[in-house]
Amino acid sequence: MPDTAMRRNVLLLSTALALGMSVMSLMIATAPLAGRMLAGDALATLPVALAMVGLMTATIPASMLMQRIGRRAGFAFGLLVGMTGTATMAWSVWSGTFLMFCVGAFLLGGANAFVQYYRFAAAEVASETFRSRAISLVLAGGVVAAVVGPNVANWAKDLLGPVPFTGTFIAAVGLQVLALAAVAALVIPRAVGRPATAGGRALGGIARQPRYIVAVVGAAGGYAIMSLVMTATPLAITFCGFSFADSAFVIQWHVLGMYVPSFFTGHLIRRFGEVNVMAAGVAVYAGAITFNLSGVDLMLNFWPGLILLGVGWNFLFIGGTSLLTTTYDDSERARAQGLNDFLVFGTTAAASLSAGALHATLGWQAVNLAAVPLLAVVAAMIAWLRLREHRRVA
Repeated sequence: MPDTAMRRNVLLLSTALALGMSVMSLMIATAPLAGRMLAGDALATLPVALAMVGLMTATIPASMLMQRIGRRAGFAFGLLVGMTGTATMAWSVWSGTFLMFCVGAFLLGGANAFVQYYRFAAAEVASETFRSRAISLVLAGGVVAAVVGPNVANWAKDLLGPVPFTGTFIAAVGLQVLALAAVAALVIPRAVGRPATAGGRALGGIARQPRYIVAVVGAAGGYAIMSLVMTATPLAITFCGFSFADSAFVIQWHVLGMYVPSFFTGHLIRRFGEVNVMAAGVAVYAGAITFNLSGVDLMLNFWPGLILLGVGWNFLFIGGTSLLTTTYDDSERARAQGLNDFLVFGTTAAASLSAGALHATLGWQAVNLAAVPLLAVVAAMIAWLRLREHRRVA
């Protein structure tokens, strides 16, 4: 059973993640529409894509910085960068400056790189038997993000009068202030916050492990599919004549699909193993794409399709993260985690960048069809590892 300090840290990390992901879900629901308002359809998803580029760019520096200064100080620094980004986005919408809006999105993405390490911090403060549940429970904080982010986006959209979305990004600054308070209350042992800088295998040796490869491919492919489809969703919904409130509703349920399963994904991993849970994620993704290709009705297609998209992401991302933690020791942690998140969010950035142009030129069905080859690669790699490990046991 987890002790009191372990439970407290997991709760605080979950709270900080809930607030940090609320900001991201707010941005995802709002930025494509604000981008369209500032620069037109073709560039509408560029800010979300740049947020993913910022995330990718910051993953390795964030990991190395926290190796030097510790988890808590690193998380606080990330939140300060995020506040700068969201404040810049608010000012840019108010002044009609698309370039600075993109700069703010890039900064917010860089800040989100630090948020991604909350799940690894949970694994580091947890016992071995509690590790997969700790990761899962921290990510369960995203359930709050599903409710808070889109609702704050909708509530604050016209808060500051004639310029839509300015109030939304100001509200995002407030959410990050609350996250900073949760981070400040963390008590993480120095040995956990500052791993050894020497020793362990070279990065190439770590990255050549079959389990490491499949963990990265599963998380990266799963995140890219989710980002590709999700980024285009607000554009597709409003293109079909539905309102911003309808778009926020669908995104809210999508984020619920991403994080509600976290309450039991850890149990599923302990019972069935990471690889089987990741395989289930592939099957759920296939269902999501099927719904999205079947029509453009809000409740019959967009709503169930985006919920399943979230559940598939959950199984692949948590399964991949848990699998990754079995491939390195403490002295290798910063290198292994940094490379993983760089590859995961580099792939995600490319998917986000292509979503707007793909939707503008070929439409919603093309966005979903583009996800099929990615899903096939993930499925093939999971099948390869299952076969390899089955042969080893036999």
